[in-house]
Amino acid sequence: MVGAVFSVWLGRRQNEAQSRRFGRIVGALTAVIYASVLIYSLVPPTVERSVPLRLTDMATVAAACALWSQRHWAFALTYYWGLVLSAQALISPVLVGPDFPHYSFLAFWAIHLLVVWAAIYLTWGRGMRPGWHSLRLVVVVTAVWAVVTFVFNRIADTNYGFLNGKPATASLLDVLGPWPVYIFTATALIVAVWVLMTLPWVSWDDGPRVRRARGGSSVG
Repeated sequence: MVGAVFSVWLGRRQNEAQSRRFGRIVGALTAVIYASVLIYSLVPPTVERSVPLRLTDMATVAAACALWSQRHWAFALTYYWGLVLSAQALISPVLVGPDFPHYSFLAFWAIHLLVVWAAIYLTWGRGMRPGWHSLRLVVVVTAVWAVVTFVFNRIADTNYGFLNGKPATASLLDVLGPWPVYIFTATALIVAVWVLMTLPWVSWDDGPRVRRARGGSSVG
């Protein structure tokens, strides 16, 4: 919560040059942390944990790109994935490995927090706004990811994205029915929440600043 409030406070006090410089520093930091996590998962490489097919992988890459470039497509993915899926991972983390202060434990929290903070910083700190085109983009990209990952899971006998089975730890999926029912109920719930997350920005007109952001400018 402190990080979220600080990101908004900081974003609203930055000019364009300061925002660009800050975004590139934090974006690079996010990329470095993600790269270190990916390298760590390759020692030794295993098909169960070394393939970057988790939605967390994509959300972290999107957040790093959004912070670095402030491109609207990267912001859109960060906004929807970060504020729903990464936030959910913080509420019910799937941590079955070593506990604090192990590297994997710290990396898990660092990646998910950075994605959530990036979404908050760009939206409420720097004034970037999603629209219906943003929602369409994230739905299509997520659907493609789900199909590819599901097929890979079936072939390799893995469970990336928990598309082929529930996680071993407690999660929201436990109340959404058995497999494969929870796939459809979770999809409907996520899309409904994404629609609700879009409505305020397309219903309220905050003036030229918001309209420029909707049109695809890098920042409001």
